[in-house]
Amino acid sequence: MIKNKDFKKNNLKKPLSDWLVYIYTNLRYSKNTFDNYKHDLSLLNEFTGENNISLEEVTTENVRNFFAKKHSQGVGPKGIARTLSAWRSFYKWWGPKINMMSNPISGIRPPKATRPLPKSLSVDQIKNLLDMNEYQANKTSDCIIFRDQAIFELLYSSGLRLSELISIDIKYESNINYKSTSWINLNQSEIIVLGKGNKQRKLPIGNTALNAIKKWIDLREKFVLKTNSINDRHALFLGIKGRRISPRVIQMQLLKLSKTSNLCMHISPHMIRHSFASHLLQSSQNLRAVQELLGHKTISTTQIYTKLDFQHLASVYDKTHPRAIRKK
Repeated sequence: MIKNKDFKKNNLKKPLSDWLVYIYTNLRYSKNTFDNYKHDLSLLNEFTGENNISLEEVTTENVRNFFAKKHSQGVGPKGIARTLSAWRSFYKWWGPKINMMSNPISGIRPPKATRPLPKSLSVDQIKNLLDMNEYQANKTSDCIIFRDQAIFELLYSSGLRLSELISIDIKYESNINYKSTSWINLNQSEIIVLGKGNKQRKLPIGNTALNAIKKWIDLREKFVLKTNSINDRHALFLGIKGRRISPRVIQMQLLKLSKTSNLCMHISPHMIRHSFASHLLQSSQNLRAVQELLGHKTISTTQIYTKLDFQHLASVYDKTHPRAIRKK
């Protein structure tokens, strides 16, 4: 929620603060997006102040020089692209109001970003991670470990985004007060999730994940509190206070497990999703199927995993082919 303090001008020139009010009241951006725009406008304020020029005196040439300097100082392509977009949107709104001949940001493109390959775990590393939690679950009656095992198995089984996993309900519910957007269907061994762009997709659940989920459901009732919201009471995965589990809890529990498993790396839920995609592609070589399972809008987004797959194959080749081993 955006509060009054978020509209403090912080010495922003009036057109800039007016635009902040405009995007809040008309575009209804989230607080995070609003804060990003506020930061980017403060850079425009800083830029005009350093150059002792007004907003209407900004030219394409001095904007290029400003961002060239920022790039040399280590600001990355993504950060520059976001700030340019904010400036461009501001001038698109304000320029016509003062009869500016052109938008000074038009035509300026940020430096091209090199897209890093997603980090993933090997099949053995994933197996060690999941087996370690299962081993702990078999040695204790701690419900949390059983819940975490169901979460981690489901993440890897179905390649879910963290937000998608959290949104899953224990069953489909639709009434005057509540309607499920994502839910599990145990009888069909599948989940229905609402992903990016409000696109719904149906995903299978592997037997190992399904068994882990059933064990958790047998224990889940202990966490359900009637005093909690209807949204919490329908959630598949709950925290110790009976609320729908938070992203932070899952991240912390996964980090704790990775340390117990002696995996010397920071493992995130999204890394498990990357591992799901990479392992599936290595086995099936079916890019379209992986695209559908991941819920990617375009095939180009999924194609990055072919590079990851080739990296894996090249690594195996270098280690095993007698003529590929490099002398040191």
